[in-house]
Amino acid sequence: MEPRAAKKELHQRVFVNRSLTLENIKCYGFDMDYTLAVYKSPEYESLGFELLRDRLVSIGYPHELLGYTYDPTFPTRGLVYDTRYGNLLKIDSNGNILVCTHGFEYLRGGQVDEYYPNKFIQRDDTDRFYVLNTLFNLSETYLYACLVDYFTRSTRYKNCQKGFKHGDLFMSHRSMFQDVRDAMDHLHDTVTIFILTKFMVLFTLLYLYVPRLPVLLSRIKEFAKVFLATNSDFNYTEAIMKYLLDFPSGSKNPKKPWRSYFDLVVVDTRKPLFFAGGTVLRQVDTDTGKLRIGTYTGELQHGTVYSGGSSDIVCDLLDVRGKDILYVGDHIFGDILKSKKRQGWKTFLVVPELVKELQVWADKASMFEELKHLDIFLMVTYGMDLCYGKMGSLLRCGSTKTLFASQLLRYADIYSTCCLNLLNYPFSYLFRAPLVLVNLSCVSVTAVTVDEMIIVPEITRLHLQRHED
Repeated sequence: MEPRAAKKELHQRVFVNRSLTLENIKCYGFDMDYTLAVYKSPEYESLGFELLRDRLVSIGYPHELLGYTYDPTFPTRGLVYDTRYGNLLKIDSNGNILVCTHGFEYLRGGQVDEYYPNKFIQRDDTDRFYVLNTLFNLSETYLYACLVDYFTRSTRYKNCQKGFKHGDLFMSHRSMFQDVRDAMDHLHDTVTIFILTKFMVLFTLLYLYVPRLPVLLSRIKEFAKVFLATNSDFNYTEAIMKYLLDFPSGSKNPKKPWRSYFDLVVVDTRKPLFFAGGTVLRQVDTDTGKLRIGTYTGELQHGTVYSGGSSDIVCDLLDVRGKDILYVGDHIFGDILKSKKRQGWKTFLVVPELVKELQVWADKASMFEELKHLDIFLMVTYGMDLCYGKMGSLLRCGSTKTLFASQLLRYADIYSTCCLNLLNYPFSYLFRAPLVLVNLSCVSVTAVTVDEMIIVPEITRLHLQRHED
């Protein structure tokens, strides 16, 4: 039978890469930020940008930077920042450059070749190339562009390939990158509960989302175990989850402490390290927020909050194993790739940007059809990409999949705009992936640049079988 969601809007559906039977899932794990706690965009990113910008000015950066305001149409998730040359790059899974900007200037052809011969980068050079994979990275992505734009246009600074010079002062792109990363760490360490509560209540959390979250968690707990594993500390987690799940008197929902929705709560997980060796597991004193000394080695205590640990410890405490678990998160690397690759967990990637991606896909169907026939006609690709924003689609550049899209297809079993879309399906539902035996489409090629070729003699037989079927 078709699920109820089949008749729903696209943004309410769950999409499938690999078949998954919910009936076989014995445990559901959730990340918190941008997964259970859905922040309002672009207000949240705008606030983050302003706090980062102001922090840089406070440590000595030019006051003219205060004139920059956040533009949500510019950054997209999954871009790569080149700490040597200060460029923002959109790449595919192999490291081929799809889009390149220096500040807000889009580099073309020969300009790109000056920086990157063959328009290619070594993705594994992680010391140089920093992947901006999370939704938290959007504000700093835009800040990198603002910094390069300001120093490039300022008459006080001389432009150099690796930075900017003013007298005896040299501002390298790498030093600016480190200053922004340090500013991010500073903000995470100094944000108070007062500030959290203020900006949560005023404009960050989606109000229509909040009443449905306890419904989802309560339904899951009827037949499976539920745990929360977040990188956030206890104080931040307590503030967010209280807002989401602790209903005041007079509410239609019964009063229920937020921790009662989970069989296990783990904060300070330090993902992706959590999915490898992990860290020491400690108990949290929920009255003071402080960690108790020593390593916790006992049985699971319901209502207790733990800090650190590892995915193996979570499995032991909950008495479940890898393939019993469906983990829901928004971070393609920290949540999805590592839990799938190292632990074999089932994975659900939350991709809020799918709302826009699907809208453009539906509204601009004619452009996609035109692209099929005119893939080398760059104006079609450029016009289509502008429908998403100034840096184009999160998932593709023309007909080429981005690095983010390739990781999504490889490591996320299922994905959707929001974890609440699980409510549109029975919890015994089989998410069936379409049967795909590589890409056997026959195409006429006008122009080809050959990078790699693999000989597969069996393909002839597969083609014949396909046409016979």
